[in-house]
Parts: sequence; structure tokens; C-alpha cells
Amino acid sequence: MFVRITGVKKQVLVSLCLYLGQIAVGYNSAWTGTITPKLEDPEQSPIPYNLTDTQLSLVGTIAYLGAIPGPYVSGWLSNIAGRKPCLLGSATLACIGSTNIRGILLILIGISQTSGTILMFGIGTFLSYSGTTFCGFGMFVCVAIGAIFIPESPLFYVLKGDDEKVKEALQDLGRSEDIDKLLSVKKEYVQNSSMKDWSELFTIRSNRKAFFIVLIINLLQNTSGFTVVLYFCGSIFKMAGSSVSTNLSMIIIVSFQLIGSVLSSVFVERAGRRVMLLISTFLCSLSMFLLGLYFYLNSVDTTLVEKFKWFPLVILVVYSISYDFGFAAIPNVIVGEMFTSNVRSKGSTLTMTLAWLYGFLVTTGCGILLEIVGGHVIFWFFTCVCACAFLFTFFFLIETKGKSLLEIQELLNK
Repeated sequence: MFVRITGVKKQVLVSLCLYLGQIAVGYNSAWTGTITPKLEDPEQSPIPYNLTDTQLSLVGTIAYLGAIPGPYVSGWLSNIAGRKPCLLGSATLACIGSTNIRGILLILIGISQTSGTILMFGIGTFLSYSGTTFCGFGMFVCVAIGAIFIPESPLFYVLKGDDEKVKEALQDLGRSEDIDKLLSVKKEYVQNSSMKDWSELFTIRSNRKAFFIVLIINLLQNTSGFTVVLYFCGSIFKMAGSSVSTNLSMIIIVSFQLIGSVLSSVFVERAGRRVMLLISTFLCSLSMFLLGLYFYLNSVDTTLVEKFKWFPLVILVVYSISYDFGFAAIPNVIVGEMFTSNVRSKGSTLTMTLAWLYGFLVTTGCGILLEIVGGHVIFWFFTCVCACAFLFTFFFLIETKGKSLLEIQELLNK
């Protein structure tokens, strides 16, 4: 017989299944950083001709376009078939997590993605093009199997008006104290869910304000420079004249990035989302400025940086720790916290669509222009993006630490 797991243990078990999916996502996001050098090598590339810089740039960023239709399908299905079949990571964790640990559960999404990235750079050096790709396929098969053990979100049952299922789901998750609170607003959720359009995302003040905050933060995150470093690390270290191999450099960088992820999980329920994001964006902006300065001096006179070939690696380590401390994780957290339940899938879908489309255009452009205009121009652009994120956080982002989803809505309505 199987032992029945309930309470916080159940929340943790469900989270672990979802984190497996995020490890696979991290592995996939680092795929191009390892594969691009193989595509440039005629002996390893499965393609019988050499790719142009534009084609190589598209190999690195085309995943952005592929990701755009997915949220619309899953967003539609999540309100019809439930969150479980759609594997909505941040939305599911936000719904099942107790208030006191919800932030930690959401932050660990970033740690899981970083772990997948480390795995990719760790084994990608030793595997062929096909071997690297099939490992990723195997991981997603495991994710599909793990999804069997994920329960349905209590809020889905609220939207369906099934009180008994709501009580059963919350009791199973150890959240009996939230039953009355959730059922007390059931009528509002059910009435809202009967609307078949997206109007309430923009007509309800709290949703409109949440969408504005979440969209801007995610747009800035997707163009803050990390994806360019990840996708085009080979070109960056080649231009920098680094004596350390690209894969080893990226393993070092991403390993330190994991430190940032761990620190974020420690401080998210102590320092709060807003403080963490302010610290993260400030340090990211400073790191990108210094890296741009190095490339500028290198373009003027290589002898000026001859003794500092280690500098880009050190700066990117600092940047990676800073990025994962807040900028990588907090946008995922607030997507899962700010919208009302019935529009969460709509709001997150539209946000991710616009952010990914914008990220695709900027990252592809930067990949093509990196060696044409010089690294200093690209990295100083990222300096400005991170600085804008700092200012936006300071003036617009509300603190959600320790607040229930209903309390967050009250803050957004002010």
C-alpha cells in the first residue's frame, strides 16, 4: 500500500515534480550555448554546410517564437480541464502553497532552472549533437510521468463551484484555515469566470495595475542580457580573448549563479521581493557597465587589458549571482501572486507572449550585432535596461511578502 502524504509534505512533493520540469527548462535554455560551437565545427555539425552569423543567432533565439503559442493553449485549457494537465509551474505553486512558504516555493523555480543549465554545460562538452539533444528529450519524458502525481489546484474547483472538492483539496494540502476564506469569495470568482472575454484583465483596477507591473518587469528581465550571455557565450569569450574554454567558463558562471538562487530562497521571505529586486538590478547594471568598459578598452587598444583577460569571467560571475538573486526569480514570483485567480492564466499568458516576442527581437538583434558594433555597445545597452528595472522597481513595485493573494489584491486596488 502507498503511504498517503498530506499537509506541507504534500506541497513539497508537488513542488518537486514541478521543479523537475524547470530543470528540463534550464537544460533546454542552455542548449544553444553548447550546441553553437558544435554547429560551427564541420566534424560535429549534422548540417552539411556552414551557418551564417544570422542563422546561428536564430538557432539561439528561435525558441522564443516557439514558446509564444503554448501559453494560449495552456491558458485556455487551465480554466477548462484544470491546472494539472497544463503543468503551469508558477500558477500552480501560487495556488497550492501556504502563505508563509509560497515565496520560497516560487523562488526555487529559479534554482531548478539554474541546475538544469549547469547540467547542460557539464555534459554538453562530452556528448555529440544527438546525445545532448536526446538527454533533453528524456528529461521531458520524466516530467510527463511526474505530472501524474500533481493534484488539481483548489482555485480551479472554486471556479467550477465544487465546494466539496475545494475543502478536500485544501485539507489535503494542510490549508484547512483557508477554506472559509476561499469559499467566502467563491461567488465573485464564479461570476467572473463566466465571462468569456479578456475585458476584466483591463477593466478591473487591480488586474490592470498588476498587468502593468508584471509586464514591464518581464520585458526588462528578458532584455537584461542574461540570455545573450547564455546563448552567445562562445562569441563573447572569443571576443574577450579569454584563456579559459567557453564551456568551463559557463560552468563556473552558472555554478555561481546557483549561489544567487540559493541566496534568493533564503531572503525572499525575510528581505522581501522589492528589496531583493532593487539590489539585484543595481548590481546587474553595474556589472554590465564594467563589462562594456572592458570591451571598449579592448577595442581601443588590446594592450590596455592584456593583464586583465580574467576580468570578463569575474564580472559575469558577479552578474550571474546578482541576476539570480532577484531579477531571474522575482518576476516569476509576482506573476503567480498579483492577478486574481480567474484571470491569472490570461494575464500570465499575455505577459509572457509580449515578453518573449520582445526578448526574441532584442536577443536576436544583439546576437547578430555583437561582433559588428562591438561588445561595449551591447553591454552598455544592457546597463541601461537594468538601470530602468531598478527605477521601475523603486517607484512601482508593491511588496507582497507575507501577504495572502486577497491582501495583494486589496493593495493593488488602492
